[in-house]
Amino acid sequence: MTTYIPSITLPDAIFANPAAAIFVPVGLGLGVGYSVGPKRTRQTYLALKQPPFRPPPQIFGPAWTSLYALMGYAAYRAWTTGTASLNPNTLQLTKQGATLYTIQLGLNIIWMPLFFRLKRPVEASANVILLTGVTGYLTYVWSQVDTGAAWCLAPYLGWLGFATYLSVATGYLNDWNFADKEQNSTSSNTGSGMDKGYVNKAPEQK
Repeated sequence: MTTYIPSITLPDAIFANPAAAIFVPVGLGLGVGYSVGPKRTRQTYLALKQPPFRPPPQIFGPAWTSLYALMGYAAYRAWTTGTASLNPNTLQLTKQGATLYTIQLGLNIIWMPLFFRLKRPVEASANVILLTGVTGYLTYVWSQVDTGAAWCLAPYLGWLGFATYLSVATGYLNDWNFADKEQNSTSSNTGSGMDKGYVNKAPEQK
């Protein structure tokens, strides 16, 4: 059972301010997405063998932005409700949830670099399974503090379940190795004539 660990928990001021609570996960998510590279991410996504029901790549940006915002609002609601309570058990659950929230946010942020930049499907799948478990426990803990906060986390938890399916199934269908999806191909846009492409990259729609 995770307890409140101040040294690894986001500052109280972030949870107590609605704008900061929402901006932190949204900003971190967008920052990591752009650092990995939207075009590179899309190319890798289209290159890999995918399981049934995979969404089109353009769905992920709006979906994750909305989920990050809901996640941040849930944190604000739980914190402000819990810290105003005179019940010491509620206060303890609130702070315990704050630590769990910080852990799951960290796990969330490192998934995309693991999957798309480092091309480590085993580690990425283990990460998202752990992330889903931590988020499920967080939802349970904060449901005892504020029901509204738990409901705000429900869409995120559902999406994580779907993301776990996509991550594990994609890894399995590609033999848990994304490196062999790259090949040297002639590029018409560079003088070197060598560029990295993906052997089964789907043609872009014009």
